[in-house]
Amino acid sequence: MLLIKNGYVKTMAGADIPNGCVLIGDDGKILSVGENIAAPEGAEVIDAEGRLVTPGCVEGHCHAGLGAEYLTNILSAEHNESVDPLTPHMRAIDGLNPMDQALANAIAGGVTTACCGPGSANVIGGTFTAVKLHGIRVDDMVIKEAVAMKCAFGENPKNAHGKNNKKSPKTRMAVAAVLREFLFKARNYANAKDEGRNPNFDMKLEAMEPVIRGQLPLKVHAHRADDIFTAIRIAKEFNLKIMLDHCTDGALIADQLAKEGYPVLVGPSLGKRGKEELKNKSFSTPGVLCKAGLKVCIISDANVVPLENLPLYAGIAASEGMPIEEAWKAITINPAEVMGIADRVGSLEPGKDGDVVIWTANPLTTIGGKAYTTIIEGKVVYTL
Repeated sequence: MLLIKNGYVKTMAGADIPNGCVLIGDDGKILSVGENIAAPEGAEVIDAEGRLVTPGCVEGHCHAGLGAEYLTNILSAEHNESVDPLTPHMRAIDGLNPMDQALANAIAGGVTTACCGPGSANVIGGTFTAVKLHGIRVDDMVIKEAVAMKCAFGENPKNAHGKNNKKSPKTRMAVAAVLREFLFKARNYANAKDEGRNPNFDMKLEAMEPVIRGQLPLKVHAHRADDIFTAIRIAKEFNLKIMLDHCTDGALIADQLAKEGYPVLVGPSLGKRGKEELKNKSFSTPGVLCKAGLKVCIISDANVVPLENLPLYAGIAASEGMPIEEAWKAITINPAEVMGIADRVGSLEPGKDGDVVIWTANPLTTIGGKAYTTIIEGKVVYTL
């Protein structure tokens, strides 16, 4: 057992506990959160000495562990099977390297869970996987193997195929057409099964079947407002579940997005505006969308920007108008809920995984605030 005592506990499941404790059982699950919890016999005790204690941070969209960190051409990195615009049968779990330094760095930054997956070279790229960031074998790190199916609009699929491979899609119209045609095929494939017609096995269409049946959302890479609306249009045509990732132009269309109600995962907001569709990139966007009533997650898109700085990105968003509590939600409970793993991570509650960070200072409000101790499933995996 592990008892963390004398901490300012931010549970993300109710009021903060100014002088609180977190008790984690031998199975790595939280047993109790509150004041004045006595240490069971034999329990390890960590005195937080008044420091901030929070759930481990949760990243809703990244490519960490998929080989992009050390490569200069992101479209040729390990996370993009860019020879084919349609690769729904690709799975992040098959390319994720637990020994990538980016994962260890993230743990040192207080990030304990991440949704990792294919990049945006392809119109359909494959499935994202939610993993704990500590381990040596990915099979043992998985929280949820298929979180969402990646699809992409805009410049990246156009450049990867129309420009680099000299084949469709070359335009935004073609991106939509390629996606729409494939969705028709996937729907026909699923219908044939339902009607007992036993279609010839097709691995790509098999992978798309949960999407067509509404069991697996599309994780939509879209920056520009028109791309966002095209994604929504197609989702409605096929009655699909979607989440909107990047959402760079989101502040320009916040009222429209609020009417639609899809979750938005905003970022990366740090760094240069390296292409036309990023011209409206701003740390103010998460706050605008939050105030419009949307569920907002803040993402790093690592390794585009470092995953370990996720709390910093939330802090900058707070300085640009996002309420501080909403900024904390955007890197804890909100991405956990969007990914369908909130029964395990994202808040400090009995029954959930004992993923806890003790901070030197609040990293969202204090320059230099950093992880002092990072705990995953009741085990200390990093100390400053």
